[in-house]
Amino acid sequence: MKHPSTLRGPHGKLGVLLPGLGAVATTTIAGVLLARQGKGQPVGSLTQMGTVRLGKRTEKRSPKISEVVPLAGLDELEFGGWDIFPDDVYEAAAHAKVLEAQHLDAVRGEMQAIRPMKGVFYPGYVRRLHGTHTKTAATKADMVEQVRSDIRTFKRDRGCERLVAVWCGSTERYITASGVHESIASFEDGLRKDDPTISNAQIYAWACMKERVPFANGAPNLCVDFPAAWALARECHTPIAGKDFKTGQTLMKTILAPGLKARMLGLRGWYSTNILGNRDGEVLDDPDSFKTKEVSKLGVLEHILHPGTNAELYGDFVHKVRIDYYPPRGDAKESWDNIDLFGWLGYPMQLKVDFLCRDSILAAPVVLDLALFMDLAARANFQGTQEWLSFYFKSPMSAPGLYPEHDLFVQLTKLKNTLRWMAGEEVISHLGTEYYAA
Repeated sequence: MKHPSTLRGPHGKLGVLLPGLGAVATTTIAGVLLARQGKGQPVGSLTQMGTVRLGKRTEKRSPKISEVVPLAGLDELEFGGWDIFPDDVYEAAAHAKVLEAQHLDAVRGEMQAIRPMKGVFYPGYVRRLHGTHTKTAATKADMVEQVRSDIRTFKRDRGCERLVAVWCGSTERYITASGVHESIASFEDGLRKDDPTISNAQIYAWACMKERVPFANGAPNLCVDFPAAWALARECHTPIAGKDFKTGQTLMKTILAPGLKARMLGLRGWYSTNILGNRDGEVLDDPDSFKTKEVSKLGVLEHILHPGTNAELYGDFVHKVRIDYYPPRGDAKESWDNIDLFGWLGYPMQLKVDFLCRDSILAAPVVLDLALFMDLAARANFQGTQEWLSFYFKSPMSAPGLYPEHDLFVQLTKLKNTLRWMAGEEVISHLGTEYYAA
């Protein structure tokens, strides 16, 4: 396959638009601002700390990813976004209580200067929130136009050359694709008629694609994973990706399940439960929003273990997921996993995982990487679903008719091989027969 004939450099400012300036978004912004000043390390970010091996092991070439492909620098990022509450980014971060005062105060002025644009908010999609800083519009079509105007104004006023958008808003209620999602024409007709299956997130995504702004969906709700969005992304030559940031418990599943499968250990059941007390937990306390998250989490094991292929090992396992809103924990989530497995001659074993994690701390580097890689994809003239970024998602999108890849290690290989290919380097298969074949 030919390498990209053109890969434009990251010249000028990159505007990073974040619908939903809550805990995840503000933690991301604060971390980038601190890293710029040398007051914090962007731990967890592949774009900032990751390396990629080039050529044979004997060549000993493992440069930073940022030295292999032309990524925008942290100093070139200009942050903005929308929210349904009027707090500036500093106030929102202080309310979220993810970062300590010493970190927030070090970049207080820069954070206070970032104020949200009024958010798109039809309350039926997120019933536990009551927005006070919201747009009004005659129709959803008009709402799309208002968001498009915001995008153009932000780009002009902040002097940005390019823009990307990463959805950091709350999980919306469960919606499945219907006739309105089948084509560009049907979706735009639905916008004019205020179709109830067109949600807040879909409005943002549609506006961004119309403005040729790459869009990544960090939540599990229906957003850019339907035929009309795929068609518009192709028509506008715009990259899209999603969905649902892979952070705590599901990150552990995509690490552990491939290991069990690699050793052909059987699975009888996997019970997962979580407690968290941030705004995401409050939203997920609503059964309709929880169903959206549950569907995203439940698909992981089935796609990694392939029960139909290995029925004797994985054909009849039980998979349960629970999430409980528990305010005392705030953003410091705790997840428990009980795994009932079996080995040689069917003898039972158990594995238990207690992960005391911080949702926004794990999500922030994902947001940064997606912003930089989606911008890279646009400059490489990629369009449509960016399956090579599946590494970052609980429920990754794939080409129509293909099952998504959930194995974290396969995802990472695909991501790094895509970077090698973009840079004109040979992809690595890890075959290595030259070392032992006669």
